[in-house]
Amino acid sequence: MGLLLLCNGAFMLLAALVSGIYSDGATLPISLASITTMFTGTFAMFYTRDHKKEVKRKEGYIIVTFGWLVMSISGMLPYLFSGAIPSVTNAFFETVSGYTTTGASILDDIEVLPKGILFWRSLTHWIGGMGIIVLAIAILPLLGIGGMQLFAAEAPGPNADKLHPRITDTAKRLWFIYLGYTLAETLLLKIAGMSFFDAINHSLATLSTGGFSTKNLSMAYWNDQPLIQYIVILFMFLAGSNFVLSYFAFKGKVQRVLRDEEFKFYAIFILTFTIIAAIVIFLKADVPITEYHPKVLGDGESSFRHALFQVISVITTTGFVTADFTNWTPFLTVFFFGLMFLGGSAGSTSGGIKVMRHVLIIKNGLLEFKRTLHPSAVIPVRYNGKTVKEHIVYNIIAFFVLYMLLFIIGAMVLGALGVDFVTAIGGSASSLGNVGPAFGSLNPVSNFNGLPDLGKWWCGFLMLAGRLELFTVLILLTPYFWKRT
Repeated sequence: MGLLLLCNGAFMLLAALVSGIYSDGATLPISLASITTMFTGTFAMFYTRDHKKEVKRKEGYIIVTFGWLVMSISGMLPYLFSGAIPSVTNAFFETVSGYTTTGASILDDIEVLPKGILFWRSLTHWIGGMGIIVLAIAILPLLGIGGMQLFAAEAPGPNADKLHPRITDTAKRLWFIYLGYTLAETLLLKIAGMSFFDAINHSLATLSTGGFSTKNLSMAYWNDQPLIQYIVILFMFLAGSNFVLSYFAFKGKVQRVLRDEEFKFYAIFILTFTIIAAIVIFLKADVPITEYHPKVLGDGESSFRHALFQVISVITTTGFVTADFTNWTPFLTVFFFGLMFLGGSAGSTSGGIKVMRHVLIIKNGLLEFKRTLHPSAVIPVRYNGKTVKEHIVYNIIAFFVLYMLLFIIGAMVLGALGVDFVTAIGGSASSLGNVGPAFGSLNPVSNFNGLPDLGKWWCGFLMLAGRLELFTVLILLTPYFWKRT
């Protein structure tokens, strides 16, 4: 925990530096937040210096969950100290939304905030994108602490690809790819016409599949600059794919990428859903894109671009918007609601259920027909040409059931707090899937500020549970987790 706080405080210093460069008046508050965070982290490390440095599976789950909570609590200090978000509830919501890469916001006017605060806001995305824990386990061996248990808790999905026998080397490779993509997108966006400040902020938000923007209109601000939006589309696609595949591609193993079953379905889903959305937008003369571009009839490129952008943004749970897609006919409203449950690839920075789980659930469901006809036959589920162990299939089915159950409970809690039906189901699905924009009063051109305070805390819990893929958080709520074995 102390090490995580030290890292968080160091990132705050970076935001303070940006604040100083732009002389926005927030340099001192951000610096004080950084000093407070690093002092607390140093005290925690000093106080526990003689404790046994052994991390088992249980400790891994505790460190991951409470680590995210500690990061979120410390991460709201720049907002509180600067007065940008004076409410503790709102500051915590904005911070959790940042670290979990959800992108839901309570801010009514983003553009009036100091640039240092805007940069910190985007930085929380970038920090949370690949996971604070993955970053930390590249450093923990220096303290004599192993990191395997932490990585298992941080990425508890069905895929356990390793790039190197040592988990710390895995973390370093993933971070180098993550950093490289961020720098590449920043450069391309700057060349395409964005200011450097906007380019770096949107790159931090894109690669983390977060969605915080520096503009009130989000990516709709650049609707008259298609190249900028296509660049963001490309990097949203990369961020939503397995970063392990990016590593293989850079190593020249392109065939391994193309043969990957999840990657093929991920690409097919995006292409298919984009074509469907583009056709509907193109044929409907009354489909509004923005107030500046009210109709798209006869404009094939615009129809395709906005469809592609929103499909990738929702599937990868990035949350950038080029328009209020909830106004694109009732069919497309339901269509995008369904996409919120898809998610990107396992091993990516996106949220949601993940493509791999959907593929394995569908495969197992289809095989049940064969098993019904041939009850004595052994018919295993195969993935990438290999047999999937039964316990993994059971884990995936359990995850899906828990996910849908938590979605329903999440909507019911919001409903009990007085939120209307459409807003409740939209807010629950968006928070749990780390998507960002939702429906009803939480639509893409609105924000979450209208929720009651208890609703904001509840959505924060859903964001955290969704980001850590349910089991890591929910297992702490079970009584047998805390029993001595």
